[in-house]
Amino acid sequence: MMHIDDNPSTPGKFKMEKSPYHRQRLYSSLAKLTFWSFVFIVLIFMFLFRSSSSSSKVPSDLSRRSLRTSSYGGPVWEKRVKASAKIRSKNGLSVLVTGAAGFVGTHVSAALKRRGDGVLGLDNFNDYYDPSLKRARQALLERTGVHIVEGDINDVTLLKKLFDIVAFTHVMHLAAQAGVRYAMENPSSYVHSNIAGLVSVLEVCKSVNPQPAIVWASSSSVYGLNTKVPFSERDRTDQPASLYAATKKAGEGIAHTYNHIYGLSLTGLRFFTVYGPWGRPDMAYFFFTRDILKGKSIPIFQAPNHGTVARDFTYVDDIVKGCLAALDTAEKSTGSGGKKSGPAQLRIYNLGNTSPVPVSDLVSILERLLKVKAKRLVMKLPRNGDVQFTHANISLAQRELGYKPTTDLQTGLKKFVRWYLSYYGNGKKSAQ
Repeated sequence: MMHIDDNPSTPGKFKMEKSPYHRQRLYSSLAKLTFWSFVFIVLIFMFLFRSSSSSSKVPSDLSRRSLRTSSYGGPVWEKRVKASAKIRSKNGLSVLVTGAAGFVGTHVSAALKRRGDGVLGLDNFNDYYDPSLKRARQALLERTGVHIVEGDINDVTLLKKLFDIVAFTHVMHLAAQAGVRYAMENPSSYVHSNIAGLVSVLEVCKSVNPQPAIVWASSSSVYGLNTKVPFSERDRTDQPASLYAATKKAGEGIAHTYNHIYGLSLTGLRFFTVYGPWGRPDMAYFFFTRDILKGKSIPIFQAPNHGTVARDFTYVDDIVKGCLAALDTAEKSTGSGGKKSGPAQLRIYNLGNTSPVPVSDLVSILERLLKVKAKRLVMKLPRNGDVQFTHANISLAQRELGYKPTTDLQTGLKKFVRWYLSYYGNGKKSAQ
């Protein structure tokens, strides 16, 4: 046993004998350290492996919005891209249309091609709704000479390659995750497409030389809980009622930033409830038609205190005219190689019909056109992002774009029903 007096009076001069017991404890400690270090490394490896596996599965979570880019490249592929984007009219435009297999994208692409512009489409053909409808639209466009590249707007390598092949004068950016209610099920898809996707497109556009002018689809949903009607571009848009609306509002802020810093010419279009042939199956007029023909009940939403739910339904041909007018009046971007050389054009317009119609009246029109009585199920307006009404003030678009809608709801629905019955065969063919 060691006593206090056994310690030296001068520190450092006393050396303790190293006993076998101390060596054994040292070896034991080293063994434990080695063992737990090994376990720690294995755990880190397993964590990294699981993380990489999870990240590789992200596309499956987002499968409804971003599928893998198909193979591209090679002389044959490049030849098709060039041929589709070739301008065939004097003073024509060369336009990259994102979301070209979508509802509005198909109509805009076809209209541009008809007047002699060069048009190249880009679409990922996701399965948010029936992909076969998108493939049918693709076939329709291919017959008119519009080629659609299958790829995602977040694939920057693909976007750069397309700009290497074609010096696009304009971009019509329509690709987005649509729908108000689906945002409650898959919010990440909206961030992926509507925010990250927009940034990807703008990043590529700011870096190419010459920079293209960009027209892109915002939405009337940015007006959110605003109660002042009709909605004007000067009204507040800081009260979104849905995540979809919030991503579109964010897009407008992002557009402002890229215009301010990089000199990109940007025009945003706030669409108001677009309908018509080749439409989206998730829209009320579309699935009302399907369910009326199948004898199913259709939900008629009612606002608090028995308030009327109404929409400013805008026929797709009128929307197309507004899109083309925006492209035609877009000024050139002022940047070069990502550097701004002067102020650039920045605009936002409402594209609506200015005649809100109660949803119950929409159903009545469909009943007359289909010659079938609807089974109406009156329900309270759910808290899922839907707003009670939309109503566009289009005076700015009228003044600066010459925009003038000419199709009333009765006429537009008649054209839609004719197409629907032709495409789906009186409801016998499934409309997902």
